[in-house]
Amino acid sequence: MASEHDNQDHKHGSMDISQQQATFHGFIRFATWVVILSLLALIFMALTNA
Repeated sequence: MASEHDNQDHKHGSMDISQQQATFHGFIRFATWVVILSLLALIFMALTNA
């Protein structure tokens, strides 16, 4: 049973992760903009006594 899943050809760190890196970079950039815009909205609301 274990021989079915035993993969001796696998080399750790050899997988192409460029798509994952690009997706993660995009997510971090999006999250950063959301935080910046949220803070600006809160500052605006504080200054206008909303």
